[in-house]
Amino acid sequence: MEYNYDYNYTDEPSTPVPPCNRDGDNNLGAQLSILYYFMFVFSLFGNGLVLVIIHRFEKLNTVTNILLVNLVVSSLIFMSSLPFMGVYMQLSNWIFGKVMCKIVGSVYYLGFYSSVLFLALLTFDRHLAVVYSLNVSQVRNQKYAVVSCAVVWLVSGLACVKQMILHTTFTYFIDNKTYCHDYPGEISHINVRLLRASGFYLQLFLFLIFPLVVIIYCYVRIAITVISSKIVTKFKTVRLIFIIVLLFFICWTPFNIALLMHDEATSCEESQKRGYALHVTRNIAYIYFCISPIFYTFVGKKFQNYFRQLLVKHFPGLKRHVSVSQQSRTNMSTKSTLNEL
Repeated sequence: MEYNYDYNYTDEPSTPVPPCNRDGDNNLGAQLSILYYFMFVFSLFGNGLVLVIIHRFEKLNTVTNILLVNLVVSSLIFMSSLPFMGVYMQLSNWIFGKVMCKIVGSVYYLGFYSSVLFLALLTFDRHLAVVYSLNVSQVRNQKYAVVSCAVVWLVSGLACVKQMILHTTFTYFIDNKTYCHDYPGEISHINVRLLRASGFYLQLFLFLIFPLVVIIYCYVRIAITVISSKIVTKFKTVRLIFIIVLLFFICWTPFNIALLMHDEATSCEESQKRGYALHVTRNIAYIYFCISPIFYTFVGKKFQNYFRQLLVKHFPGLKRHVSVSQQSRTNMSTKSTLNEL
């Protein structure tokens, strides 16, 4: 649910100024929020399948698998908040209490922030594996993976401080509904203006510009390496790389732009228009985060083969129709690394 308040940045006690009428875009958000339940179920099944495959066929001692598991966990953390958000948007009223408001808000942003950073980290790791091949085998080890993941979780957690402080429940006396959102007024002993400003720039630079630059740079380097190699399937790989970058750009950038522009809205009418854009782009971004761990896993030939092995094992009748190759674990050469793309 979206609503707009005028903020009064003074040292005197203040109360929220009445929100403008946002029934139009709020109704759109309520209708689109039905997708949240489907995304939650699909993510639970798909990401669970990724974990099963890694547990069944792989060991959690490779850099790629450690990063993939952390990406899956961050996606599941984020998706766990969507059923609560769906109910909230449909009822236009928070019914789960103040404690759950804090928890759901923190979980939402922790999963949200960590997912995009893990996507960037996974892309950077593939860049190291493909572009530098054996030269970085001493760098790409378990310690590197664990430390990198720890940094991502730490940064994501610190980025949630603003939400942990400002995100709370409050009741507006006109409609007598309970909201779960960043409190629109001032909070004693806290510089709310500075906190909001820092959150704005953190979202802009750390969770929009930085991952976009990393992902585009890394995949450009990968594409150049593939094209200059002697690999027969290089054109198919370059096409796949282009699709990955394009999907991330299409799904992630519009939502961030709409989110940042919405925060800067100066009038009720402007907030309404940007509210419509925010609801649509938000669902596109959520769908991407829902499928990204599955997408990053099953585009690889190795994981496709593991999936076929699972199907044949549990459904023997499919053996005539599903081809399964008994391939060994890939080595660190450029060619075998590209087979995982």
